[in-house]
Amino acid sequence: MEVWFIIIAAILFILWRMKPSKGTKTISTNTLMGILNDRDKVFIDVRTPGEYKGRSIPQFKNIPLGSDFSKLPKDKEIVVICQSGMRSAQACNQLKKLGYEKVTNVRGGMSAWRS
Repeated sequence: MEVWFIIIAAILFILWRMKPSKGTKTISTNTLMGILNDRDKVFIDVRTPGEYKGRSIPQFKNIPLGSDFSKLPKDKEIVVICQSGMRSAQACNQLKKLGYEKVTNVRGGMSAWRS
């Protein structure tokens, strides 16, 4: 009985951590394809440098989770990607706390990217 409680609690915790903060937009990788050349957006990949080097989207700049995001422009939309969407959701939460208003998370991350 205790095992099921722990499993359910773990699942709920993971879902809670993935939930975007209020005001964070979420897009699919299909939608991402259509906006990659938009100069009013800043694209950041929050994976490790090794992950980024292995496979990345050219428009995305590698700024690993835990880095200082405060130097990003506040007048542009920040589009964030990671491997699965969990780290990018955390990065979006950090950006919102820093006062960024236009923040977008790519749902499914690089795992969902087909190119």
